[in-house]
Amino acid sequence: MKKKITLKQIAKELDVSISTVSKSLRNSPEIGEDTRLKVQAFAKFYNYKPNNIALSLKNRKTKTIGIIIPEIVHHFFSTVINGVEQVANENGYSVIICLSDDSFDKEVLNMEMLANGSIDGFIMSLSKETQFKGDFHHITEVINQGMPVVMFDRVTNEILCDKVIIDDKLAAYEAVQSLIDKGRKKIALVTTVDYVSVGKLRTDGYTKALLDNDIPFNDELIIKIEDIDTCEITIGKLLEDKAIDAVFAVNELFAVTIIKTAHKIGLNVPNDLAVIAFTDGMISKYSTPTITTVSQSGIKMGNIAAKMLIERLELEDEEENESYKTEVIETHLIERESTK
Repeated sequence: MKKKITLKQIAKELDVSISTVSKSLRNSPEIGEDTRLKVQAFAKFYNYKPNNIALSLKNRKTKTIGIIIPEIVHHFFSTVINGVEQVANENGYSVIICLSDDSFDKEVLNMEMLANGSIDGFIMSLSKETQFKGDFHHITEVINQGMPVVMFDRVTNEILCDKVIIDDKLAAYEAVQSLIDKGRKKIALVTTVDYVSVGKLRTDGYTKALLDNDIPFNDELIIKIEDIDTCEITIGKLLEDKAIDAVFAVNELFAVTIIKTAHKIGLNVPNDLAVIAFTDGMISKYSTPTITTVSQSGIKMGNIAAKMLIERLELEDEEENESYKTEVIETHLIERESTK
């Protein structure tokens, strides 16, 4: 009797990606014929039975929601989970949480594992690698097989589903405008790489605020952090070389690193350098100085995402509702010591 084999094992045995295996098994024209036939022959030999992402049928309810998030240590994502759990538990649903670690392959495997009958629907925020690849086939399969998906925060316009977001561009614009209103003129941006959707939108908001106030745009004042382990070195070079008077950081970790680095080189926050960040977490409230932040209302985002998903799951009408909604949650600036 042949051993039971998984999607991941097929990919490893044939030295191809999980995405290639998945697409080959679906006869995707994106994959060359030789590769497709090789994958299909291997799968047939080992009698591979895919979980068929979304095998959980509509008539087989588990009263369980699956959440896939990119990282667990981020305060924002933990508050979204809390928000989802509040609404889910009130409606008799349980929650299973999976971590993608910003990996495309892990995101695909998580979906395959959960959709084998363990859950009724997904709430998810895309991994960085998924956004970089622009490959959303695993999500499309889920939706095509009748399993609802609600995306939050990091979303894509290429997938038709319900979404919960903030207006990242407007929130960033207002944060930078507040720095300008305080007399800051040389404002840097510490952000993520462009393929992360929220980082790109926040960069757009930063740029627009500068241009609307006739402040020259300087690309050298935008630092895009890809490797968190080296961000302190990159930020140090920015603060030492550019004589800036303010920094807008797209997350809390970047902000606290900026403050730590500024202190090391003798800059006073906020007198010499004002700092604003996204995400109103514990770090912002208890760092020295405390950090001015854009509040993302993670609990509210989780509440709304759960309500949207449960509404989909409990539709009495068996016909699929093709009208999807995008809920935009308002943000507000919480002023603290780092800008006063």
